[in-house]
Amino acid sequence: MTTLTLTADRAGERVDALLSRLVPELTRSAAQRLLERGGVTLDGKPVRKNDKPVPGQMLTVALPDPEPIDLLPQSIPLDVVYEDPDVIVVNKPVGLVVHPAPGHPDGTLVNALLYHCGSSLSGINGALRPGIVHRIDRDTSGLIIAAKNDRAHLALAAQLQGHTLARTYEAVAVGSLREEAGAVNAPIGRHPADRKRMAVDRKKGREAVTHWSVLARYPGYTHVECRLETGRTHQIRVHMASIGHPLLGDTVYGAKKPVPGLAGQCLHARRLRFIHPSTGEPVELECPLPDWFQEILRKIGR
Repeated sequence: MTTLTLTADRAGERVDALLSRLVPELTRSAAQRLLERGGVTLDGKPVRKNDKPVPGQMLTVALPDPEPIDLLPQSIPLDVVYEDPDVIVVNKPVGLVVHPAPGHPDGTLVNALLYHCGSSLSGINGALRPGIVHRIDRDTSGLIIAAKNDRAHLALAAQLQGHTLARTYEAVAVGSLREEAGAVNAPIGRHPADRKRMAVDRKKGREAVTHWSVLARYPGYTHVECRLETGRTHQIRVHMASIGHPLLGDTVYGAKKPVPGLAGQCLHARRLRFIHPSTGEPVELECPLPDWFQEILRKIGR
C-alpha cells in the first residue's frame, strides 16, 4: 500500500477529477472506485467523488499495491542505436507497444528489453515499465531511451523534467502552415468526454510546449520538424490538431478515414540528445526516416 498526501490547488474541482490529474496511476474511473472503497480522505475525513476541496485542504490517498504480473522476456528483434552499461536507445518500429497494458499483455518493447538486457533494467517505474524513461505511441516510430540502472534512470528523469533531454520528431501535417516556424504553448489534459484522448485544457491541463519548423511543403501537406519542450501524452498530435493541422493518418485527432500505406499517424522520433548519466558528456543520436515515411513523402510530392 502506497500513501500519498496531496494539496488541493484549484477551487471548484471535483475530487475524482483532481485525483486523476495529480496521480498518474489513476484514471478518473479508477479514482472513483478508490473513493467508493474509502481509500481517500480529505483533512482526515471521508470524502465523496463529487466533493470539491478548496485550496490548502489535504487529500490522503491510499493506493492499492499493484497486482502481481509475470513479464516474460521475449525474443523480439530490436534495432539498437546505442547501448552501454547505463542506457540503451532503440529505434522503435511502428506497431510495437512500449509496455504491457490492457489488450497488450506481451509482445511489447519491455518484453524485448527484458530478453536483450536480462535483469539490467531500472526498477524505478515498477514491474510493468522497467527501465522506461519516456514513451512514444504504438504507431509512432523512432528513438526511445531506457535506463539500465536506477542511478541512470533518476539522472535521465531529471533531464526530462528540466527539458534538457531533447527529443526531435518529423511529421507530415495536413494543410499548409502559413509561417516557417512557430510554437504551440497550450496545456494538455484528458479529454472531458473521452478518457482515451487528450485535449488542450487551459483550466486543468498541464503545461505543454511544442516548437515546430517547416522542412518542406507539398500540395495540401507540410513536412515539419517538431521539438518537444515538455512531454505530455499525444503532445505533438494534440498541438498540431489544435492549430488546424492534424498529422496525416491520425484518425484520433484528424480525419477518421485511414490513409493507405499508413498504420497510424505520420510521426517519427528522429533525434535524441541527452547528457550521459555517468560521463557527463552530451550524447546525440539520430535515426533515418523509415521507408514507409519516405514513401509517403514521395506520394504527396507527385
